[in-house]
Amino acid sequence: MTGEEMHALVARLYPLCRSITGDGVRATLDILGEHLDLDVHEVPTGTQVLDWTVPKEWNVRDAYVMDADGTRVVDFRRSNLHVVGYSVPVSATMTLAELRPHLHTLPDQPDLVPYRTAYYAGTWGFCLSRRTLDGLGEGPYTVVIDSTLADGHLTYAEHVVRGRTTDEVLISCHTCHPSLANDNLAALAVATALASRLERPRLTYRFVFAPGTIGAITWLARNRERVSRIRHGLTLACAGDRGPLTYKRSRRGDAGIDRVMAYALRDRPHTITDFSPYGYDERQYCSPGFDLPVGSLTRTPYAGYPEYHTSGDDLDFVSPESMSDTLEALWSAVEVLEGDGRYLNLSPYGEPQLGRRGLYGSVGGRSDTKQAQMAMLWVLNLSDGAHSLLDVADRSGLPFRAVAEAAQALETAGLLKREGA
Repeated sequence: MTGEEMHALVARLYPLCRSITGDGVRATLDILGEHLDLDVHEVPTGTQVLDWTVPKEWNVRDAYVMDADGTRVVDFRRSNLHVVGYSVPVSATMTLAELRPHLHTLPDQPDLVPYRTAYYAGTWGFCLSRRTLDGLGEGPYTVVIDSTLADGHLTYAEHVVRGRTTDEVLISCHTCHPSLANDNLAALAVATALASRLERPRLTYRFVFAPGTIGAITWLARNRERVSRIRHGLTLACAGDRGPLTYKRSRRGDAGIDRVMAYALRDRPHTITDFSPYGYDERQYCSPGFDLPVGSLTRTPYAGYPEYHTSGDDLDFVSPESMSDTLEALWSAVEVLEGDGRYLNLSPYGEPQLGRRGLYGSVGGRSDTKQAQMAMLWVLNLSDGAHSLLDVADRSGLPFRAVAEAAQALETAGLLKREGA
């Protein structure tokens, strides 16, 4: 998928009203399912998942505040951000003074509509710009939220790209936000593009599309026997804004994914931060009982831009170029994950004669001949069973791809043996 195609996917998903449950999540997964084979799971209301319980399913058909002239001064049909997520049904006539406790604005950003939720509160509300609120008269107003909170299901989906091994790489994206393009539709599009690009990998890649917090907790509760297969993982979010990439390390701080991402990002503007138990679903995967090797990749991080959780996070806020850059950074990480390994030099006493094995000749005439030759020498020198190819790339300063190609050539020539092979 090109950057333009990813942006077009974001545009299709943008109008849908998503929450932690409901038809908007299903509609979102239906669209992703046009690009990927998805295994969709429906978990009934009331199901115990670790310390949580799957809540009632929420759906909203319409919501508005209407003045005496019949004008919808706040209208869910114009933007699904206008209704507080998980609002209980309402049908009433109110003055502005009576309505005011249920209205949410951003006084410091008077032209933007905030995103607010009330998942477990049993309440209701509307979000609107401060400029709209300041223009309202005393009323009365017709106030309607046509919603349902009923027994139903929590919906999540998986896409698995089977590898030659059962060791897994987990890529997790949250699906619960409504019309917010960067948080998190851009990540859904980038993950879809990454999954579509993978062909016959060595590792198995599991993509999880689930609502934030409760979705990841539900997945963990239902997959406790599988989590031991996860060797590397990422939560992917905020993948389309124009800021530089940010990687947050796993709870372990020195997991393989932490080293891989540091290497994959080294030639791009980026920031690397330490783990904290706040942010996206890495905090679930990294909870102490699981302690999975899962980091977080974003561009501008959680709550780090003024448009965060507002109507300013729209289709113009995300760019095809930024999504493409995020995808290519992920692909650089995949190349390392796929190619890394430890090797043993089978001719460790002195430097083996590469010329008579045709190894120098095999690279002669290439524009990167010197680089390829140096990569062979570095791989031979550090292939003592204690150093990985990523160690070689880090120490030599050579591109990982050159190091991996050198290892493959040396293995074919009978000079290396891959550990575990």
